[in-house]
Amino acid sequence: MLQLVLTILIYLILVIPVGSYLYHIAAGKHTFADPVFDRVDATVYKLSGVDPQKSMDWKKYAMALLGTNAVMILLGYIILRIQSLPFLNPNAVGAMEESLSFNTIISFMTNTNLQHYSGETGLSYLSQMLVITFMMFVSAASGYAACVAFIRGLAGKSTNNVGNFYSDLVRITTRILLPFSIVGGLLLVWQGVPQNLSGNVVVDTIEGTKQIIAQGPVAALEIIKHLGTNGGGFIGANSATPIENPTILTNMIELYSMMLLPGACVITFGKMVRDRKAEMKEANAVSASHTGAGSLTARFFGREGRTIFAAMGILFVIGLSLCFFAESQGNPALANAGLSQSMGSMEGKEVRFGVAQSAMFTTTTTSFTTGTVNNMHDTLTPLGGLVPMLHMMLNVVFGGKGVGLMNMIMYAILAVFICGLMIGRTPEYLGKKIEGREMKLTALCIIIHPFLILTFSALAVGTQAGLEGITNPGFHGLSQVLYEFASSAANNGSGFEGLADNTMFWNITTGLVMFFGRYLSIVIQLAIAGSFMKKKFVNDTAGSLHTDTAAFPFILVVVVYIFAALTFFPVLALGPIAEHLVLWA
Repeated sequence: MLQLVLTILIYLILVIPVGSYLYHIAAGKHTFADPVFDRVDATVYKLSGVDPQKSMDWKKYAMALLGTNAVMILLGYIILRIQSLPFLNPNAVGAMEESLSFNTIISFMTNTNLQHYSGETGLSYLSQMLVITFMMFVSAASGYAACVAFIRGLAGKSTNNVGNFYSDLVRITTRILLPFSIVGGLLLVWQGVPQNLSGNVVVDTIEGTKQIIAQGPVAALEIIKHLGTNGGGFIGANSATPIENPTILTNMIELYSMMLLPGACVITFGKMVRDRKAEMKEANAVSASHTGAGSLTARFFGREGRTIFAAMGILFVIGLSLCFFAESQGNPALANAGLSQSMGSMEGKEVRFGVAQSAMFTTTTTSFTTGTVNNMHDTLTPLGGLVPMLHMMLNVVFGGKGVGLMNMIMYAILAVFICGLMIGRTPEYLGKKIEGREMKLTALCIIIHPFLILTFSALAVGTQAGLEGITNPGFHGLSQVLYEFASSAANNGSGFEGLADNTMFWNITTGLVMFFGRYLSIVIQLAIAGSFMKKKFVNDTAGSLHTDTAAFPFILVVVVYIFAALTFFPVLALGPIAEHLVLWA
């Protein structure tokens, strides 16, 4: 319990300065690194012919994002299909099959990084670097850029300018992802993570057999997969293997890498909204007492950011507590077989991490939608496995690359609308009225996620091609299917790895879910931001519902859980909940 509390406290200390730095970049303010990065950015703009000062409305921004990603998808697919060439291919890996290439390139461009292959045997070093690692930078930067544009729209300093996508993409890459990755990558190399272009090493074991030890540019992939909340792994066993995650220190580096930027996005949101409120108060010559830092948390997070961060934090702690408790209780089936469960359920876990850090990593990777694992989720207890599955279904518990913030704002709009109806007032959020257009788009954005998960899960259990991939009968088999599509729709990428998923059916269906789960939501959310920008600000009245109070995070949590109960509880009752009841009967 102590190490879990300390892990969270250290995170809170780290996320505040990172959030302030990201805020300065998103708001175009001065940073200490500008003298260096301004020159780097100018060179990139000159070579690519980009005008960073050209403004874009939400439609142009969305088209630029989609167009850039489409080009990357095409180039990446071609590389995967020709990776059998001898260049940077010391292990003589063959070309990737068509449906698997489709799934892989969609997976990594949508920041999902679902892997229906093992990287050490399925990819050449050329593919690992030019497709996998490169896409991790582009997809993460695209997601953060969309989040920054979304925040600008809500902050509402302009009526039609959410920024320039190409400028945001470059600045986020050069000023955040690259420098953080260089520092983090060197720390991983220091701790023993390989970073070379050597072929795999074959060694003799003490049992007299042969073992292949993977080599390659592992550290470079490892740091950006966490920092960009990408997930996946250079090796099929992911961060559960000592090659990717050799020490408790690397485990902490990877843990904080995937937590920092999603939390920083919430701080950026709070501070940008605070700036807008301060400017409005100043322009109207009204006291700014309600805009600034009335408390320490408001100073660090901004009042609105503090509300969102608190709601996400409550959801995270509830999930972490349940996962840790469930894994600590052990497996009654193994206990009945005479195996001690005093250490908790250790099946599929690394002894060096134990139950506590395994539960922490499991909850974090599916809350921040990273998808990397330091233990096998398929071996979690039913309730322990319920937590990562539910958090991907909610898709608002911090989330990755700004997605959690954008999705939580959708629930904030919904909560304000519901509360407004209850008191008979026109709902308002961030000083602007919520009307029919915003509510229709919000409802559509919220419902897409469960629609994709439940529809494709029904397709999988209702067709022979889908059933052939299920390796476990009964309740756990359904959990495998639900987890696969929840992971795909949430752009997470982790899996209940007992599923035989490298088939035409699973490659195509999960590819479609990843694609629509990523881009439909982004476009709709940018449309909502664009709609908010054009609205006039309204003054606070006695009937206004303030969303920066201590009560609103709890309202937000209740709304999220009610929606989850209405949409996902029936199918969860047939999967992990039923499995738990049978196991403990």
